[in-house]
Amino acid sequence: MDKKTVVKDLTQVTIRLSGDSGDGMQLSGNLFSTLSAVFGNEIATFPDYPAEIRAPQGTLHGVSGFQVRIGSKNIHTSGDLTDVLIAMNPAAFKVNAHHLKKDSIVIFDTDSFMKRDLEKANFVTNNPFEELGMNSLQLIPVPITTMTKESLKDMDMDNKSVLRSKNMFALGLVCWLFNRPVKIADKLLEQKFMKNQKLVEANIKVLNDGYNYGNNIHLKVSTYRIEAVEHGKGFYTDINGNLATAYGLLAAAEKANVNLLLGSYPITPATDILHELAKRKDFGVKALQMEDEIAGICAALGASYVGNLGVTTTSGPGLALKGEALGLAVMTELPLVVIDVQRGGPSTGLPTKSEQSDLNQALYGRNGESPVAVLAALSPTDCFDSAFWACKIALEHMTPVVLLTDAYIANGSSAWKIPKKEEYPEIKPNYVQNYTGESKWTPYLRNEDTKARYWATPGMANFTHRVGGLEKDSKTGAISSDGENHQLMVETRQAKIDKIANYIPDLEVIGDKDAETLIVGWGGTFGHLLEAYRGIREKGHKVAFTQFKFIAPLPKNTAEVLKKYPRIIVAEQNLGQFANYLNSQIEGLNIHKFNRITGQPFLVWRLIEEFLNIIEEEA
Repeated sequence: MDKKTVVKDLTQVTIRLSGDSGDGMQLSGNLFSTLSAVFGNEIATFPDYPAEIRAPQGTLHGVSGFQVRIGSKNIHTSGDLTDVLIAMNPAAFKVNAHHLKKDSIVIFDTDSFMKRDLEKANFVTNNPFEELGMNSLQLIPVPITTMTKESLKDMDMDNKSVLRSKNMFALGLVCWLFNRPVKIADKLLEQKFMKNQKLVEANIKVLNDGYNYGNNIHLKVSTYRIEAVEHGKGFYTDINGNLATAYGLLAAAEKANVNLLLGSYPITPATDILHELAKRKDFGVKALQMEDEIAGICAALGASYVGNLGVTTTSGPGLALKGEALGLAVMTELPLVVIDVQRGGPSTGLPTKSEQSDLNQALYGRNGESPVAVLAALSPTDCFDSAFWACKIALEHMTPVVLLTDAYIANGSSAWKIPKKEEYPEIKPNYVQNYTGESKWTPYLRNEDTKARYWATPGMANFTHRVGGLEKDSKTGAISSDGENHQLMVETRQAKIDKIANYIPDLEVIGDKDAETLIVGWGGTFGHLLEAYRGIREKGHKVAFTQFKFIAPLPKNTAEVLKKYPRIIVAEQNLGQFANYLNSQIEGLNIHKFNRITGQPFLVWRLIEEFLNIIEEEA
């Protein structure tokens, strides 16, 4: 049998497409992951791109990559090491060499592996694979540039436009390698470039020619098939965290029957939320791109004052700028949702990389005693649920809420079953119409169960009132400098946040009931820690695992759960902020910290190795 006809079945595989920032690797990767989701696979993606707008072509600083892991089940991360690498130039190969398994397949563009290209990538020999000591790789040399030019020679396109289509030839090769039907990819391209029919035709032609090249040329490699997953009935799509966040905000506004206003300022990696909500006039959304971060949050807070759901989006540096206005939201006790898509810091830091280092800022980054509710989304698809919950808490408890996501889950994507509206709980804003007390209404009369004040909007007859940054009397709402009143108001605002614990889900733990070790994480590291937990159990160790989504307040059973375990490993992408927070909230915990701040996702194999070292040292 001809080797090219051999098809091997796999349960999962990790693929990485890499080239210059202008080579379209993000587009090709997104198309292939969407195609795989449509085909019925579980997916997890990781776009990895530089902060530079356009580094010199062919250099190490300009490498942009897109990693996708596809499988038939239990795909929670984008993968540690790569099974297949598409390298559009030597720099792409060099930057990603440490991601490769020993027998990985490397498809590379021979037209871009000339002497000058090798020198740009700081290679000193003409054999980059041998130079890096990687002789066991399955190399597939393909003249991608030449074949793309040949494919489009009759399309009457300039050379620059032709070269931009190289990524489609590479995508065609990947579709061939994994037996993906290109007809579906053709439809995705038609949707992507519907306003430019010539571009649609060119991309589809190159894509198909890439597929046919792999199918017809006797390449010395097997092709692969990954079985589809049997999903429950429903509509599925490939969604990234920022898009899911935007949809979660829309769903909450619809459920609460309030208008949504976004006041925001563009910042990597949160801008896509602004882009999406700006399109949603069909839902009555008002999306304002403001002149700066401060104006963004002030516009959102003003919208909340007049009865809208005010939302602002940002990343770490922007959250710092929003601190004063966020304190004003605490003092005025208005519903506000602040979404922080965390990135590497401090200052400008690593703007395109991921980190979990804004937790302290979310919890404490304001003057005075200024408590807010804090949530952290667990995955790209969980961004929808987390955004919905953030809005529900803000509206029902009259408080600002900070929702933390991060660059990894915001840009990464997963297959998502589109939920039905009725599957989600009601959202009942704490309107002044809910007040049933006998005394005359004043601005800081409260719901006895939640301690939330009632929401009256300007223009309502008989509900004239004043709120603002100066402390107010708890009974009359007038400005007050009285010390005892201030003590009462400070304690009440904190009690209001604490009581949210009665309205959120309890903390859940999975694993061995008699385990002595509990692995703990929060936010977007969920997938990596879940796979590490499973890996440790497969090695015969008893262990348990939990991941926190609700951080301030903590679920009401948190202390009871954590105190059951003699040993707790808290893993996070900072220097121990959540571990320190747990120690400040609960006494007597034996916490071991695992901290990595590389701007890259955790590696599951490293987590397993390090966690086992901790377990065995104390055994």
